[in-house]
Amino acid sequence: MRLERSAGILLHPTSLPGPHPSGELGEEALRFVGFLEEAGQRLWQVLPLNPTDAGGSPYSSYSAFAGNPLLVSTEWLSEDGLIECVPREVPAPRTNYRRALAVKERLLREAYSRWEPDGGFERFCTRHRFWIEDYALFMALRERLKKPWNEWPRELALREPGALRSARRELGEEVGFHRFAQYRFFADWSRVRRAAEEAGVRIVGDLPIFVSHDSADVWANGELFLLERNGSPAAVAGVPPDYFSETGQLWGNPLYDWKRMRREGYRWWVERVRVALALCDALRLDHFRGFAAFWAVPAGERTAAGGRWVEGPGEDLFEALRRELGGLPFIAEDLGEITPDVVRLRERLGLPGMKVLQFAFGGGPENAFLPHNWHGAHWVAYTGTHDNDTTAGWWFSATDRERSFARRYLGREYVGVWDLIRLAHASAAGWTITPMQDVLCLGTEARMNTPGTVEGNWAWRMEAEALTPETAARLRELAATYGRL
Repeated sequence: MRLERSAGILLHPTSLPGPHPSGELGEEALRFVGFLEEAGQRLWQVLPLNPTDAGGSPYSSYSAFAGNPLLVSTEWLSEDGLIECVPREVPAPRTNYRRALAVKERLLREAYSRWEPDGGFERFCTRHRFWIEDYALFMALRERLKKPWNEWPRELALREPGALRSARRELGEEVGFHRFAQYRFFADWSRVRRAAEEAGVRIVGDLPIFVSHDSADVWANGELFLLERNGSPAAVAGVPPDYFSETGQLWGNPLYDWKRMRREGYRWWVERVRVALALCDALRLDHFRGFAAFWAVPAGERTAAGGRWVEGPGEDLFEALRRELGGLPFIAEDLGEITPDVVRLRERLGLPGMKVLQFAFGGGPENAFLPHNWHGAHWVAYTGTHDNDTTAGWWFSATDRERSFARRYLGREYVGVWDLIRLAHASAAGWTITPMQDVLCLGTEARMNTPGTVEGNWAWRMEAEALTPETAARLRELAATYGRL
């Protein structure tokens, strides 16, 4: 993918402000698009748009295809006459996902009771027939049984045709509700994306390599994953021990049966990417190194230390995607333990990689994250990512050596967040993307995620007053100065 010199902002829609328990699509999303246009920003990067549980992680979802009903616009449901009144709350600085999910489900059920299907809905279901029926039935069954799918009655867990037919008849109303919620999400997102396109803003999405075991994806396509007879994973994903962790990270996601997927022409992946590219203009491939080789940990291990590297699908998968979908509008998330095979794969595919300035100031002038070591424009530069502390928080927790080198590198006694934003803009990187928290110079309290923890993540929300003309003008000046308008 060729990168035209541009600048943009990383902000997940749940972080949008507003009088609801979570950020959502609607007028605040359109206002943010307007801010991006005013600020000369040509990119809006989001996290995965899939459904989340009460923990709120967009990287742990019941479906790799479905959209997050939490994002459906309350105001637009009201405009369409599907709910009687729009509940409003005092804007909260953090999302309470349990409350947000409960409130949105109640509103969507009220809307569903008033809604009449139309031709657009039928066309939507036909367009998404690869996944939507399985997803809607999975969600209806899971709500009734309240257990992971491999603990359901055997005939349902193993998808015996007669049991599925009976479940569809018995749960027809619930299945219809989940189809409706998806229809509304895709309609609302399409409205926001059209506004972005008219403003000259491209949407950059995020595609996690692995999926959750307790998902419609694994339940409906068990033969494509390495599972035991009872449906539990035979091995799970993770990363090996390293400088940051003596035992590695045990993620627990089931592993793909890449040989079976290859025999089927990678159809599941083709359809997954097709849906993702219907929502976004480009995709960040999370944990890109797993396509070259992934860390497989035998099921039952308590840490990731007992895993081993297993060869991934490599170019073969991407050639199938190119044949079916055209180009490869991907960014390779090539952070972490990157070996020569990963670099070769990214370069052969012609994918841009990532450079994160928070990683740049340890190790001296040879550090690969320092801008003078970025050869060519085939990079996307970040001050930090959703997994990092904010840049203000990072600065105050950095080592004396890092801070000293950053001062010498930037030629400043005091280094502020906007100095790093300017450094990214001035670099040769084709794209530069700044987390909204860094634009606002917020500290650790605004951090989006701390890897390896389960509490307090994904909850930050922007204040409504944050999108000021002064901030837009400052961003626009940087973009103009460094040829990114």
